Amino acid sequence: MVDTGMSTSAPDLPDDPAVLKAMIAALRAENAQMTATLRAHDLLVQALRLRIAKLKKQAFGKSSEKIEREIEQLELALEDLQVAMAEAETTPPEDSDPGEDDTAATSTNQEDGKTPRRRPRVSDTTPRERHELDPGDTCPDCGGELRVVGEDVSELLDMIAARLKVIEIARIKKSCRRCEKMVQEPAPSRPIPRSMAGPSLLAFILVSKFDDHVPLYRQNEIFARMGADIPDTTLVDWCGRAMKTLHPVIELIEKAVMASDILHADDTPIRVLDRSQKNKGLGKGVKQGRIWVYVRDQRPWAGTAPPGAAYRFSPDRKGKHPQNHLKHSSGILQADAYSGFKDLYAPRADGAAQFREAACWAHLRRDFHDVWTSDKSEIAREALDRIGRLYDIERQIAGQPAEVRHAVRQDKSKPQVEAFRAWAEKQLTRIPGKSDLAKAFRYGLGRWDSFCLFLEDGRVAIDNNAAERGMRPIGVGRRNWLFAGSDTGGETLARAMTIIETAKMNGLDPQAYLADLLDRIHDHKLNRLAELLPWNWTPADQPNSEAA
Repeated sequence: MVDTGMSTSAPDLPDDPAVLKAMIAALRAENAQMTATLRAHDLLVQALRLRIAKLKKQAFGKSSEKIEREIEQLELALEDLQVAMAEAETTPPEDSDPGEDDTAATSTNQEDGKTPRRRPRVSDTTPRERHELDPGDTCPDCGGELRVVGEDVSELLDMIAARLKVIEIARIKKSCRRCEKMVQEPAPSRPIPRSMAGPSLLAFILVSKFDDHVPLYRQNEIFARMGADIPDTTLVDWCGRAMKTLHPVIELIEKAVMASDILHADDTPIRVLDRSQKNKGLGKGVKQGRIWVYVRDQRPWAGTAPPGAAYRFSPDRKGKHPQNHLKHSSGILQADAYSGFKDLYAPRADGAAQFREAACWAHLRRDFHDVWTSDKSEIAREALDRIGRLYDIERQIAGQPAEVRHAVRQDKSKPQVEAFRAWAEKQLTRIPGKSDLAKAFRYGLGRWDSFCLFLEDGRVAIDNNAAERGMRPIGVGRRNWLFAGSDTGGETLARAMTIIETAKMNGLDPQAYLADLLDRIHDHKLNRLAELLPWNWTPADQPNSEAA
């Protein structure tokens, strides 16, 4: 998604008027493109709402169960699209009550012709706590005694231990008895400006949606049971705005992961609503997109870099997508035999390749396992046993330094790998050339150097299970949602998984981590954002170690 925020600070802008004009023209073009995209999204939202309304009227008779299922999936698609639109929106929401510093903006939506946003309603039984921000007893200018003349009170809806509570933020107003100066503490920053959503509540919403796979309309029902009527539209907006707030940290995670010289890569299909086919029904109104994952995990060889995962979305599986994702990366890439990776392994003009290919023995093992399962082939059984002995060695050296792994592999694994090759070549002369068993042997022998790379470098894993583990959340999520609402919805999903899964890989509770991040990020210095990365993070109430 295009980020319209200018990273160049005012003192760094050029003095040349021609250059400034060119920058302004570029920003205007970018803004026009985003406006057109949002307009197209608005049209799609209207079309989906109309489709849902029609289906609801038809939800009766013998086919009602099928229609209700289609309604549910269309509502999920609409929700994903709305979250993506909220993330792209530049105008802050106004679901808070008057009481903040900027109260003049409460009528903005009405002036723009938008439907006024209804504030979340919280029951009177919801626990409340009052935080007073007192400027003190003496005037900061003249030292005179301060007297209370009033207070500004606003509300922040937050979640504590799966129970909602309202935090009243009372900013006491005082005036100086000597010079009549008005003194009041400034309003604290919020994760979403002018919103009453607290950081813990937003973290709960994000983790529930993107990690627990609970759609927002179901979360609406959960909050209702807690005594709070939070409209679906508000939840959508909060989710998108929170993702936008977290975007700088997500970018740092992606940059750190992709800079690794050893990466695991994998991809999996995800169904995406196809606007061009939206009138052809649920079965034909979707297309197949892809979620890609790139994993840095040095724990198996006691490396110093912390683990992390960067997820990306693409509308199809063309090879240009991983090539674009990895254009600034190099080193060793461990992946399956997908043809889209071939250009990354090909020699360049200088004779060197961008990546060396490391193949996956687990993938090869599955091919033999499939043959064994289908016809109980003794040759397939022996292949499984031979590969199993390699894994026995790997279990003995898991977590050992790279040099130790390399020495053990040279001593124990290499003879077995060479024996496997000689045995495999012999078996190919004895079995039908078009059989699945022959295909499995040819798959391994045809990429033999890649299968042997783990013997040469102790840092290389024997398989690509690190990336395959990164794909499991998508598989779990498919049981709760059949497709993303749009390409931008898929991009939002990928960004959310990047920060949540990386937090989990570093042993963090993603909800606690995101809550603290959302609470602190607006007040954190930009040049110290690395302190908020999962592998550097410590809670705000604990001393922070020096960022790596």
